[in-house]
Amino acid sequence: MAVGREASGEEISRPRHGKADWLTGERITAVHGLFYRPEGRAGEPEAVEFVLATGQSVLLTCASGRTLRITSGGWPELPAWCVPAGQWQFAPLGQLPPPPYGGAWTVTGTRERRDEHGEVCEAAIRCENGDFVVFGGDTVAIRFVRR
Repeated sequence: MAVGREASGEEISRPRHGKADWLTGERITAVHGLFYRPEGRAGEPEAVEFVLATGQSVLLTCASGRTLRITSGGWPELPAWCVPAGQWQFAPLGQLPPPPYGGAWTVTGTRERRDEHGEVCEAAIRCENGDFVVFGGDTVAIRFVRR
């Protein structure tokens, strides 16, 4: 399954408007926060990258107006906008549970909440035992909601 275009950082090429299946069936093996750290790690990430069992990844980044930009990722490479690269780092997100038995979460669907301009402000990636919910803001907030 092609999650995105060939180049990382481009908008996900599969239709997402009103579709709940753009990641269905994929297996998420890791979730990493992307932090700007000239003074050390603290606070919320600027982006969250979902690493898929296929080797591809999906990057959710805070955008203008408290919205999210959803693009293909380039894991383990930093996005091109991480300048200077030495002040950015991926790090695990301690508030998320480890992958379930088998080493990956299986995606059962996705849901997006949009603002009055049609921009994504919240994305939920539904898995068999809970949902990853990502919110746009000054930074990205993520939580895992068990079902």
